[in-house]
Amino acid sequence: MSRFQQARLLVSAAAPAQLPPDIGAEVAFAGRSNAGKSSAINALTQRRGLARTSKTPGRTRLLNFFELAPQRRLVDLPGYGYAGGPEAERRTWRPLIDALHGRTSLKGLFLIVDARRGLTEGDERLLEWLSGERRLHVLLSKADKLTRAEAVRTLRAAADELAGRATVQLFSATDGTGVEEARERLLAWLK
Repeated sequence: MSRFQQARLLVSAAAPAQLPPDIGAEVAFAGRSNAGKSSAINALTQRRGLARTSKTPGRTRLLNFFELAPQRRLVDLPGYGYAGGPEAERRTWRPLIDALHGRTSLKGLFLIVDARRGLTEGDERLLEWLSGERRLHVLLSKADKLTRAEAVRTLRAAADELAGRATVQLFSATDGTGVEEARERLLAWLK
């Protein structure tokens, strides 16, 4: 049974003025297109269709705020690294992301990284942008696609590459690897 029975889409923001009031606590989910951000949100909230998932990269094009409880929110960000969206639309994302970055209610960020690909240039830019300002936790998603030995090597390599800038763990929305650990971190950040 979900701890987030009342979870719902609060707003899909296309402009900074549409963001919810900057009160309470929120945690953002960022990563490359098709890394598994929406799947991670669904797994952590135990709500299969809360965040829409797609095999097609670039489907999330707005900042989607999900209310878990009064003044407790998740934010699903558009994926980066995929140029399939219209250029004019992609230009509107930067002011949205900058507005999110300045919010006092933003308590942390989950960076979703496909474990088979490792940290990319886009992931590094995001880490630099947020370094030292917010709590960062990397979910190495799709860990179910790795052998046990590959998973150990991938986790070790990511921890070395992050060098203390963020915490990191293996994660799979498909088989449940790391879901409870990530959920506990999410709950702690939202307190």
